[in-house]
Amino acid sequence: MTAIEQAIITWIHLIAAAIWVGGSLFIGIVFSPLLKTMTSSVEERMQIMIRVGKRFNKIAVPSLIILMLTGLYTSNALIGNPDLLVSTSYGKFLIIKIILVIALIITYAVHVRVIRKDVEEKIMSNKMSEPEIQKLRKKIIILGEITVVLSVAILFFASLLDAGV
Repeated sequence: MTAIEQAIITWIHLIAAAIWVGGSLFIGIVFSPLLKTMTSSVEERMQIMIRVGKRFNKIAVPSLIILMLTGLYTSNALIGNPDLLVSTSYGKFLIIKIILVIALIITYAVHVRVIRKDVEEKIMSNKMSEPEIQKLRKKIIILGEITVVLSVAILFFASLLDAGV
């Protein structure tokens, strides 16, 4: 791969990471706490979060796919050589990063499963009881926190790989 190709792939990877991680951090650290000041109704907050989440997912999911594709493309030579994966620190960090990405995908899939279509419809039509809403909210918060922590950890390992450590 030429230097310009590498730069373009890295640039695309960084834009996708900014969208995925930046959006996740914004929702968790800025928007969610702000939402508490906008309404005291848990049901209304859940409805707003569902709308925001659906809109965010329209750019977040493609960004995550782009991240995985550009990451695989960049690391293809190393992944194709298992000896280098286990004998170099770069390879070991890449393995850790891949494991974290897999954990992120699983967490995201569970998150999507928790807020499946029928649950979303119950929330949006105010047909979910207060205890159900609270239980669901707790799951969503935990999954969101795990997503953010995994995303930030993946960024850390990406920086280690970029530094050639």
